[in-house]
Amino acid sequence: MTSTATTAADFDADTTAVTVLSAREQEELIRTHMPLVGHLVRDMLSRIPNHIHRDDLTSAGLHALVTAARGWDPQRGIPFHRFASTRIRGSILDELRALDWATRSVRTKARATDTTRTHLTTTLGRTPTPEELAQALGTTTTDLNQTDTDVQRATVLSLQGFTTSSADDLVTEKNPGPEDMLIRREQIGYLHHAISSLPDRLQLVITEYFLRERPMADIAADLGVTESRISQLRAEALALLKDGLNTHLDPELAPTPDNPESITARRRANYYASIASSTSMNSRLAMTNNHGHTRFGVGIPATAA
Repeated sequence: MTSTATTAADFDADTTAVTVLSAREQEELIRTHMPLVGHLVRDMLSRIPNHIHRDDLTSAGLHALVTAARGWDPQRGIPFHRFASTRIRGSILDELRALDWATRSVRTKARATDTTRTHLTTTLGRTPTPEELAQALGTTTTDLNQTDTDVQRATVLSLQGFTTSSADDLVTEKNPGPEDMLIRREQIGYLHHAISSLPDRLQLVITEYFLRERPMADIAADLGVTESRISQLRAEALALLKDGLNTHLDPELAPTPDNPESITARRRANYYASIASSTSMNSRLAMTNNHGHTRFGVGIPATAA
């Protein structure tokens, strides 16, 4: 894996480098790209244990965004969102490593032990004894017990723990191939069209809450309803989006109405048809650039790169 982690030296270099942009330009870049931090943090949270707090990662990401704004030179030809994304991901990874109580050597030993134990179990047809496992690993039972103790201590200290995986193992940075990227861009395009086909109020809730990351209280105030009502609308919109996307991307998962002639079933059918009529290959791909990056907004095509 090629790590994108940003080291302390990188941060120091950024803060001591000659500032290219004015303070006002930096502030505008930071304010405009703050949703990018939220997007990357949400993506990271979906792949790590539940005990990791969003605020910790967000704080690290925002710090990296500020540093990126100070160090970005537009004359180098690198788009700011790409430059900042690398820094933000690296900072989040550094934060994850800092939260991992076990050292890299402990995790490596634990993985080697698990792999060897699995191999011996298959070969012997039973669970190996500690002595057999130690012999296969070229170590002693005392060292095995010490490794188990270190992993258990790390698990207790981190509440839920990383088991035998480190931050590097949990968060992989695999670049998708052309086919995978095309599929991803198609899915993102379908999602944007599905959102834009929602009823106005549901579309507003999804756009404001997820894409613009506004608090529920603010959205409720705009619509003149309670926060609980916004929560209900959000749940309704998400369920509708899920069924609409499945209808077009994975029909086997699409729901079958008990009564196709009911008002609810007809409204859903009209929604699914609206998605189909508003989307095409070109319009879906227009939602992202060649790297799969999209602007923060619904129905706004990304500039090709």
